[in-house]
Amino acid sequence: MTDWLPDRGLRTPELSSQTVTLAAAAALLLAVVGLHPVSVLPVRSQYALSVFVVALLLWLTKPVPYAISSLACVSLLYALGVVDSFEAAVSGFTSSLVYFLLVLLLLGNAVRSVGLDTRLANRLLSPDSTPRGTFRSIARNVLVLALFMPSAMARAVAFIPIVEEVTAEFDLPAGSGFERATYLLLGHVNPIASMALMTGGGMALVTSGILATSVRPLSWVEWAVLMVPPTVALYALAAAAAGLLNAVDGDSTIDSGGSEIADSSPAGSGELTREQGLVAAVMAGTVLAWVVGSFVGLPEILPAVAAVTVLALPGVDVIDADDVKGLSWGVLFLIGATLSILDALEATRTIALVVDLLARFVPFEAFSHWQLVGLLLGFAVAVRVLFSTGSAAIVVILPIVLRFAETFGVTRLYLGLAVLLVVGSTTILPFNTTAVLVSLDRGPLTNRDVTLFGLVTMGLSLVVVTLSWLFYWPLVA
Repeated sequence: MTDWLPDRGLRTPELSSQTVTLAAAAALLLAVVGLHPVSVLPVRSQYALSVFVVALLLWLTKPVPYAISSLACVSLLYALGVVDSFEAAVSGFTSSLVYFLLVLLLLGNAVRSVGLDTRLANRLLSPDSTPRGTFRSIARNVLVLALFMPSAMARAVAFIPIVEEVTAEFDLPAGSGFERATYLLLGHVNPIASMALMTGGGMALVTSGILATSVRPLSWVEWAVLMVPPTVALYALAAAAAGLLNAVDGDSTIDSGGSEIADSSPAGSGELTREQGLVAAVMAGTVLAWVVGSFVGLPEILPAVAAVTVLALPGVDVIDADDVKGLSWGVLFLIGATLSILDALEATRTIALVVDLLARFVPFEAFSHWQLVGLLLGFAVAVRVLFSTGSAAIVVILPIVLRFAETFGVTRLYLGLAVLLVVGSTTILPFNTTAVLVSLDRGPLTNRDVTLFGLVTMGLSLVVVTLSWLFYWPLVA
């Protein structure tokens, strides 16, 4: 009994907060259904908007798993008559974006499960240099690894043991400039690399999917042309800022003969194993297929599905049933439900009506072009802070921002790319980015460090966006 009582005491506040959240969501729905408080909006639009707000509330506070809240919200679309059929209510789950993200997660897990990510990291590091040189080497190779491993969190997890060994080899004190700078790199700067390629991660995929619907489709190569230079520039500036702000030591050295970093993992020495060679060949073939497919009209999902199929074949077994079970199904459900809700908002013209309603009370037409862009990006940042994943934030923010851009004559393609760069670079709270949570947990960083450096990366992203908008994107778009 004594063991049970403390446990109940710890669980009571969590249960209470969950109950309050669910009660608030239910009260909101009842108020909208019973009172129709926004008389200037049609009833179906009010219902669609209420489901959207309830979904945000449930996803932000997570009183129930993402999969449950996502299914509940799409069911509400049908139950409240926002859509005419249940098939329409779950339309987002038929989006190729959901399946594309699923197969990319499987490919990323395959790279990690065979130890290919750690091998790449170990082989590319130069542990016998100075801490400053090693920090720069880690920064370069995190960027290279992003080409093969879409998950920023997986890259962070792959490098953290290596960083710990490097810190020990240099005999640096806890909380040294090298350690702090490297954990900022792995947490804040590392996810920026995922935006360079359309297939680099969830944020890029979501943005490309929304742009394809709202503006125009972008091929894999077009995305790379538009995004690689700004992303690399932003990544380099952010990495340099992490090093400069923490005064990484440039004098200490270690004896190269005494370094054990290269042998710290079996995956880091000797020849490639059969599985590692196979995964490396499949990933290289997939990237090549994406490049060629951009010119011949091959959908990006097909090479990814082919790659997953090859790695799951009998006798290969790099991907098995356990890998499928271990996927982030809650996030996939969240994205599918969000796309479904957005489809309903579009079908009922709710977004357009809300934009028109706001335009009656806020003199947007009085703002200059750049003031309006700044206002929209500020709105994107404000909403981003509420979300635990950049992908979910972009799914919510981007359609609204693009609607404003269409109404007031802002170039939507540039604005969509700008939102991705700014949202993807902004981590004000630790839960905003999974890689930051991992770095905060394993490293010497504090919540204050996370917030301050998040503001730095956000500021740098605004500089890169401004220069890209004025000079680079008009040149290549």
